[in-house]
Amino acid sequence: MIKRAVVSICCLLMLQQAVAQPVMDSTGISRKALEYYLSRAVTMAEFLAVDPYGNDGPYPNKEDDIRLIRNIGAKFIGRAIYRWGHETDLGNADFLAKAQALMRRVHANDPEVIFQAAVFEAISRQTDSLTVPEWTFQAMGLPVEHRRFRYADMLNTNGKFVDHWGKGRSVPDITRTESQLWLMFLCGTYIRLGCEALHMGQVNLMAMADRDWAAWDGFLQKLRAFARKGSRRGWVLLDAHTPHGGMVAGGRSLLDFNSFPLRIKPVVDKPQQGVLQVGYLDALYGRSKGCVTPSGWQCASLPYLVEFDNFGISRTPGVADTTSHYIWGYDEISWFYLQPESYRNQWLRYAYDWLKKTDSNGFLQMPIARVVTIERGKGMIRNRGNTRSPQCPDGLNVEETVRRIWRTR
Repeated sequence: MIKRAVVSICCLLMLQQAVAQPVMDSTGISRKALEYYLSRAVTMAEFLAVDPYGNDGPYPNKEDDIRLIRNIGAKFIGRAIYRWGHETDLGNADFLAKAQALMRRVHANDPEVIFQAAVFEAISRQTDSLTVPEWTFQAMGLPVEHRRFRYADMLNTNGKFVDHWGKGRSVPDITRTESQLWLMFLCGTYIRLGCEALHMGQVNLMAMADRDWAAWDGFLQKLRAFARKGSRRGWVLLDAHTPHGGMVAGGRSLLDFNSFPLRIKPVVDKPQQGVLQVGYLDALYGRSKGCVTPSGWQCASLPYLVEFDNFGISRTPGVADTTSHYIWGYDEISWFYLQPESYRNQWLRYAYDWLKKTDSNGFLQMPIARVVTIERGKGMIRNRGNTRSPQCPDGLNVEETVRRIWRTR
C-alpha cells in the first residue's frame, strides 16, 4: 500500500509538471504560454492603486480582491495600475510601496500571476513637477541631466491633439524625444514595481506624426532592452488598442498581442440585449494581422484580448443605435453593469463560447473592476465583479460565473 501510494504521488507530481505552464524569460514567450495568460485574463482597474494618504484607493475591498484572484485562478490582472492625470503620484514613494506590497501578497499565493500597468495617451502639466531619474536617461541612451520633465516639449509642434483632453491635458507626440523620455519613465516605473505587462493605450493617437511606426519601433526596442535587465522575469508583454488589426512594421509585430473593445451590437427589437458579430463597426474579430512576434514565432493572426471598454454615456441612453460604439446608449462596461444579474452571467457565457467558436485567436478579458457611467453629469461609479458579501457589499456576483467558465469550458 505504501509503495502504491508513493507511485501515485510521483505520478501526480509528474502530471503537475507536465501541465505546468511555461513562463516568459529574456528570450521571449511561447504562443502556448501567451495564450495561457490571455485565457485567464481579468480587468481589475487600479487594483494596485492605494491612496498614499491612508484610504483604500478608488477600488476598496483589497482583501476580497486578493481572495477573488486566487478563487477564480486569474493569471493576468489587466490595468492593475495607471494614472490618467495625477502624474505626481508617481513621485510618491508611499504610493509605489503600497502597490508593490499588494503585488507581493498576490504572488505569495501564485507567483505566475502577471500584473499589467496601463500607459495611456494622456499627459498633463503635472509632469513638469517630476524630476527625470538618471535611469530614465540611461535607458534612452541620453546624457544624464539634472532637470524636470518638460510638458511643452512632449506636444506636437503643429498643435495636433494639444489640449485634446481639456486645457493643459494633451496627447504626447511619440516622435518627440521628451515624449519618449516620459514614456520610458512611466513604463520603467511600473516594470520596476514588478509589472510584467504594459497596455500602451491608443498608440495611433500618439503616432500622429510617426510614419510606418518608425518612432514607436525605436522606442519599444529600448523599452524591451530595459525590461530584459530590470523586470521581474526578464521580459515585458506589450499590447495596445489596434483598430487596424495590429502594429506591424515590415512583417514584425511591435506588440506581443493586440487588444480592443468588444463592440457589442444592440439587438434592436430586444431591449437592452446585445450580441457580437464579425464585421460590426470596427470589431477586431477575424482582423488581427499575421506577423512575426517579438518572441520570434510566426502567426497568421496575432492573439488578442477583447474587453468591456469604458468611454462614457451617449446623449440618448436607452436607444439602440447600430452606427454607434455605444450599446443601448452606454459604454460597454456600463451597459453590462446595468443588466440583471442573470443576464450578465448568461451573456458572459455566451460571449466566451461565441469567441471560442468564431475566432480562436481571441480571448475574453473578464470584467471584475472598471469605472461605470450611468447618468450624464452624475459622476462615475465602479463595476465590481466580486461575489457580494460584507467584505465586498457592492459585488455583482460575476466571480463564480468566471470561475465556472474557466474550469468547465
